Amino acid sequence: MMKISRLPLGPMATNAYVVHENKKALVIDPGGDFEKLQEYLKERELEVEAILLTHAHFDHIGAVDAVREAYDAPVYIHEKEAEWLGNPQKNGSGLFGLGEITAAPADHHFEIGQAEIGGFPFEIRHTPGHSPGSVSFVFRNQRLTIAGDTLFQSGIGRTDLPGGSREELERSIKEQLFTLRNDMRIFPGHGLPTTVGEERDTNPFFQ
Repeated sequence: MMKISRLPLGPMATNAYVVHENKKALVIDPGGDFEKLQEYLKERELEVEAILLTHAHFDHIGAVDAVREAYDAPVYIHEKEAEWLGNPQKNGSGLFGLGEITAAPADHHFEIGQAEIGGFPFEIRHTPGHSPGSVSFVFRNQRLTIAGDTLFQSGIGRTDLPGGSREELERSIKEQLFTLRNDMRIFPGHGLPTTVGEERDTNPFFQ
């Protein structure tokens, strides 16, 4: 049975997720603290099949190169943010005084729609607004969606960073996330999980 684990990592306590089954794992948004992530993977004897990025902001990519090197795992990102990994101004690290945080180029770009990566079947939905290349990963059979910084519990992603758009973000949430079933669990880039139904009914940005 597939499991998901949430590990707040890095300077912004960004949620990294480990999706795993049968000792195989996908690592999503490894934002930093590689040692903590590695310890978790070692304890469970997990082999990383791929690194998936919901988007390329600095707080989601801090440990990408360390994970890639340790596990020889390919990195996936939306093509609209392919250049952001190596650009501190675009990925935001140059704007926050935290030093330049970068990663090597990704190995693959996502194709929107149904996918199978590392033996895990799921759907990739383009959910721009927080950033142009933001994506969400829908594991329909497990009723879970990893939504990056698109939708939070009682909140939405910020849109004041390069490439952000409040109008586009709200459209992404309404058309790509709120169209999922009510009991679909949303695992955000920061904070605790929520559900589609809860956010559709109570999120103050949509009342």
